[in-house]
Amino acid sequence: MEAERTGFHTIEEPHPTKLVEGGRLSEKDVTVDDLRRAVPDYCFSPNLFLSFYYLARDLCYSAALTAALYQLLHTPAVVESTWLYYTVVNVYGFCQGVVWTGLWVIAHDCGHSGFSRWSALNDTIGFVLHSWLLAPYFSWKSTHRRHHIYANHIEKDLNYVPPRRSQYAEKIHAAVETLDEVGQDAPVVLFLRIILQQTIGWNWYILTNITCPPSAVPKKNMSAWRHSHFDPWGALFYSSEWPAIIMSDLGCLATISILCYLCRAFGSFETLFWFYIVPWTWVNHWIVMITYLHHTHPSVPKYTSESWTFLRGATATIDRDFSFIGTHFFHHISSDHVTHHLFSRIPHYYSPVASRAIIPLLGKHYHGRGDFNYDALAVAFGKCQWVEGDSEKDSTFGLTREKSDKNGKANEALWYRPGPSPSPEFKMRGARIF
Repeated sequence: MEAERTGFHTIEEPHPTKLVEGGRLSEKDVTVDDLRRAVPDYCFSPNLFLSFYYLARDLCYSAALTAALYQLLHTPAVVESTWLYYTVVNVYGFCQGVVWTGLWVIAHDCGHSGFSRWSALNDTIGFVLHSWLLAPYFSWKSTHRRHHIYANHIEKDLNYVPPRRSQYAEKIHAAVETLDEVGQDAPVVLFLRIILQQTIGWNWYILTNITCPPSAVPKKNMSAWRHSHFDPWGALFYSSEWPAIIMSDLGCLATISILCYLCRAFGSFETLFWFYIVPWTWVNHWIVMITYLHHTHPSVPKYTSESWTFLRGATATIDRDFSFIGTHFFHHISSDHVTHHLFSRIPHYYSPVASRAIIPLLGKHYHGRGDFNYDALAVAFGKCQWVEGDSEKDSTFGLTREKSDKNGKANEALWYRPGPSPSPEFKMRGARIF
């Protein structure tokens, strides 16, 4: 079955946490208000004790790992054994990267006002945590908010917006009419492209805003180098936002200053590399993998202006199961992403409760659950290169092209198509170089 090959799970009967097969119609079209009423009211009010508990817990994990690294690097057996030394620093880097990803998710909650009821407290904690991880807090908060408003809108979303047929043909230097005949990447090419995305994808996105269409930025026709999250007067931000963007830049500069001081205190760049750069690279990998897999799968549609609604866009994502790491360390960000897109202010510790209330009502809007592994990345890269309409998939999903829905929106979607990976992006699509 296709579901088995792509690591995508569908469910045939309602369940407290899972629902019917993604293509089946529900008896009535659910509304956002219906979903809101189904979620217990307390889920929408952050619990300050729980928020600080998870923050303190993750900070304790991080401190314990740092202390363990210090002790082990001052242990003669580790210092004198190359094998033990590289085992220790690599295990530390991976584990600290997992913990810091949890702190990144808490900062992300702060940006959605999901840490507390007070915006000043949310922004203070989010700013400190994201700045430590060299993520510009207010800059990304601004663009990420617009991603949530226009999720999966082919013209207005800012993240992982695929090209359409003509754009993709131009990217791979092929004739438009031949795209149905082109193959996919060889396994080694696929592996290298995945490694490239997972290692530098986040940094290059922050610097150049790749994966975003030119129609989604507030300021049009600026050069490719003015699409950075660090540019206060660049294409990504409204004119009134420049003080917050400068604050984000200063936060990252403060972290760089701290790292320079630590490098001198450690007496070597190598120690700084293992202490900070390796776990920081793991964080960037996890964030890219999480967001890419949430929004990229052959069974998940995109929408045009004529067919997009908030509900369709918000639910065109997939919950991904990553076992204990996903629930405990990543704070459910991978396993309850549909709920997060619908109600982004729900704190992470209430998202499983909200999901159990929401999913049984979603009907056709719930696309199922997927795996969180390399095979899922390979499926996304191989089968999700560009999008176009597909009447057969529309029909299976429950969209009837002959008539509009009750809101006057077209009942059609854009669906992913396979193909080889284009050359790596170095700028936002459509942006001029100078």
